Amino acid sequence: MTSFSMTGRNLQVSTLVLLGVVGQGLWAQSEPVESSSRPRARALGLEVGVLAPGPVNAITDVPGVRVGHFTLQRGTRFNTGITAVLPHGGNLFHEKVPAAIVVGNGFGKLLGSTQVNELGELETPILLTGTLNVPRVADGLISYMLALPGMEEVRSINPVVGETNDSFLSDVRARPLGEVEVREVVDAAIGGPVPMGSVGAGIGTVCFGFKGGIGSASRRLDAASGGWTVGVLVQTNFGGPLRMSGLPSRIDGTPLGAFLEEQVAAQRDPSNPDGSLMIIVATDAPLDSRNLRRLAARSLYGMARTGGYGSNGSGDYAIAFSTNEGSRIRRGSQQPVVERPVLDNSAMSPLFLAAAEATEEAIVDSLFTATTIEGFRGVAPALPVDKVLELAGLPVDESTD
Repeated sequence: MTSFSMTGRNLQVSTLVLLGVVGQGLWAQSEPVESSSRPRARALGLEVGVLAPGPVNAITDVPGVRVGHFTLQRGTRFNTGITAVLPHGGNLFHEKVPAAIVVGNGFGKLLGSTQVNELGELETPILLTGTLNVPRVADGLISYMLALPGMEEVRSINPVVGETNDSFLSDVRARPLGEVEVREVVDAAIGGPVPMGSVGAGIGTVCFGFKGGIGSASRRLDAASGGWTVGVLVQTNFGGPLRMSGLPSRIDGTPLGAFLEEQVAAQRDPSNPDGSLMIIVATDAPLDSRNLRRLAARSLYGMARTGGYGSNGSGDYAIAFSTNEGSRIRRGSQQPVVERPVLDNSAMSPLFLAAAEATEEAIVDSLFTATTIEGFRGVAPALPVDKVLELAGLPVDESTD
């Protein structure tokens, strides 16, 4: 049985289940199913950092940001997908947003990064997927953008597509995703609560030896610090010596990660730190590309706070953009000098803290919400959340099982 799921704002997931083949056609049924995500860390009493989160504690707390997921699961062969992040609901090519990309460790295939850093602007949605899907997903994104109204004379476009390698849980060589799936995931992107864990581009990822996935979090600064919001979305597929706020780094002399690994029957070498982490940082603060680059760099500190350190085989990237209306770059402007609001350097520190905290919590939530997946080469077990809560001195919630 093959299942495709499109998820956006709702806690329910719209799933297309292929029931059979008759001739050259498909019998299909579309029905809503409950999200498979487990509770988030904060809902269970484990809080990260000191700043307050936004209303839904996700990247969509930043005004205008939309998120969509396309999830492909077919038996144990395919566990892959696409996650889309849109800075606003308009045509990004005509209303570009300032952006910057920082490379933690460059063992990855982030398409479109050189132009983003050269021009300091983003002109397409950001798509995340599996490693060998990148070229086909990028081609689909180009086709999607060129088909939009007002794009008839466009002859160059810079698709931004990031990835992590989901080959442990999915047949990565088959490259099953393309233009149809791209169109669906971009069109499905909306605001509000973001489905997390084993969904979209996170369905096939492994993090710290456990099932990784999609995580998201946000921080809203107080009025004295500008009242700005910083939101983060991550695709976690990396390793290292796991650390978690509120928990001891060692249990009876055993590192936290190794202790937790003993609680599950992992069929993967959990000590392998290689993998990748994609981080997307959004803010409504009026930042230019220079300070967005500085903001993106601080998100990597959030990775370090969980135990990631950018191993040799890890592809770790952070993409930051601003949704501030006054900061947009409008195509076709005839004015050689353009004035835009720019936040002063002296006001950046609270945003830096927000980026680090939101990234840390997003990574933690990707672990807390992910479910066990049996895939192409083995099983990625879910984090034993009940044991984490016990170690933190918090009550155990039966829904975490």
